[in-house]
Amino acid sequence: MSEGAHEMSQTGLVVEQTVTVRKLSSAGAEVFAYPGVVAQTWPGGARLDATWTRGEMALGYTTFAPGDHFIEWYFADRWYNIMEVRSAGDTLKGWYCNVTYPAQFGHDSISYRDLALDLWVAPDGAMTTLDEDEFAADAAIGATARAQALAALADLRALVTRRVAPFDMLPE
Repeated sequence: MSEGAHEMSQTGLVVEQTVTVRKLSSAGAEVFAYPGVVAQTWPGGARLDATWTRGEMALGYTTFAPGDHFIEWYFADRWYNIMEVRSAGDTLKGWYCNVTYPAQFGHDSISYRDLALDLWVAPDGAMTTLDEDEFAADAAIGATARAQALAALADLRALVTRRVAPFDMLPE
């Protein structure tokens, strides 16, 4: 993985480049977009820094607030992305893991098609699977994508259990 400024990766992105992150529905329609700054690249992936600029969003297990810092990992070969969420004061809130089709990298953007299934990982390592009903009801998700999504969720849970980065800071 390279960390050199302005070094191009196989994703076509450059460290310190501002990109647009596009969340798409499972059918491919844009749900929302926001800016992020490329912090690291490697063949088939990138890590971004982004700031929550939308209004406060109370989710029950955490609250996203204006100024929250998101450290986001995207992969061209994995069916998920991972977002480490920290308060504006740098307190770890947890990790929001989206089960998605593999990320698509453009010259100035990253897009991901969300498959509704998510995993929240609290700072103590407790895991909560989210939106299972939404995943089950989404007619746009075919059998192959459903199988990949369930495998991705299992992979994420295994990463947390084994304390593999970025979950390596969790208590044992």
